[in-house]
Amino acid sequence: MFGDIRVARRADWLIDRVVAIGSLVLRRIGETRKGELAVGRFLSSPYVSVDRIVKTAAARTAIQCVGRRILAVHDTTEINFAGREKKRRGFGPAGDGKTPGFFIHPVIAVEVETEAVIGLVDAAIWTRTKQRSVARRNRCFEDKESARWLAGGEAAAAVLCEASSVTLVSDRESDIYPLFARKPERLDLIIRVAQNRNLIEGGKLFDAVSDAKPLGSTNVRVAPRGPGDKERIATIELRATTVRIARPKNNGVDDLPAMIELTLVEAREVDAPKAKTPILWRLLTTYMVTTAAQANEVVQLYRLRWRIEQTFRALKSDGLALEDSQVTAPQRMFNLAAIGLIAAIRTIQLVDARDGSPRPASDVIDDASAPALERISKTLEGNTERQKNPHPLGSLAFVAWVAARLGGWNCYYKPPGPKTMRTGWNRLAAMLEGYALATQ
Repeated sequence: MFGDIRVARRADWLIDRVVAIGSLVLRRIGETRKGELAVGRFLSSPYVSVDRIVKTAAARTAIQCVGRRILAVHDTTEINFAGREKKRRGFGPAGDGKTPGFFIHPVIAVEVETEAVIGLVDAAIWTRTKQRSVARRNRCFEDKESARWLAGGEAAAAVLCEASSVTLVSDRESDIYPLFARKPERLDLIIRVAQNRNLIEGGKLFDAVSDAKPLGSTNVRVAPRGPGDKERIATIELRATTVRIARPKNNGVDDLPAMIELTLVEAREVDAPKAKTPILWRLLTTYMVTTAAQANEVVQLYRLRWRIEQTFRALKSDGLALEDSQVTAPQRMFNLAAIGLIAAIRTIQLVDARDGSPRPASDVIDDASAPALERISKTLEGNTERQKNPHPLGSLAFVAWVAARLGGWNCYYKPPGPKTMRTGWNRLAAMLEGYALATQ
């Protein structure tokens, strides 16, 4: 994709370095002033762009998703340079309308069966102009930022065309009529509702399930919202009904169908802990839902949206700290952000696999590296069964075990932490690269 094999190799090296050190600060990546300048030259190369970085990652993800049931999860995060705006040039306002910053909208692939993050599917990275000459309601849909939700769905359908099925999952900001009307044919949707829309026969969307009998209840594992929060199990009451949504009265959607038929699934928490806000998810979906099992499936699939939130945390202040990078020019920063996205996903994959994973090793390394990986594993194993790699060769868990041992993990003690995994991955990547060069 890069048009130069040297650039492609440098990109792989850069991703491995970011994973290993857990930072996107150029001095730390390059280790020395000379190395820092080399990283800077890569980010400024005419062969390097967000589009090329993302397409290279997406091609690999597509291969790993063949024949699999996949969720394409997407969302937007903001990089705000508050307190770090010195020397920043060319960035428009962030979400507060004042502080320089930019936005990242990735689409990631999550396998339904294992709940594993497989890889990056697509990403848009942009900064806003300081002023907009045309009012939002008067702009055509393609000129609005909200068009990214449809673009993400189209990219998912195109990249993951060989998956057995693809379901687009997103939060309330994606509740836009053009997404429902223009989605690719083979793409299913699970969208959390934000707007109490009009129904074609009269009445409002939120009232549509008020007369529906509960289908049953289910337990939902609620992921922690951030540092200090704990995972909990919520008891959810399920309702569902078919709804026919009327086209909104908006100049930008006059060419769309006057009505769209979808299923509304309501998931309402009962007996929530006093310190927690009860869950209330209203989900519009293309799935047919008439039973408790079908409603539960939709809710459990939507729950996996937390994997993109986890990716954002791994990219930002809780992980790679993209906002702390000293890069000041937008294009170089955007290229670095794309590299950071791939590195954040790889970190999640390795940490997930430390306790075992059925995903293949090819999620993170090439198949040609398998012989070298097996040899490295043998050198790290002891005489007892507990000191041997318990995972099958060719699995992602096998790779994670090797990385953990290289990072200093003693298999007699507690599972390795993210820092151990990063250190081990750095050493493993260097050893695999050396093997590849020696066999050329």
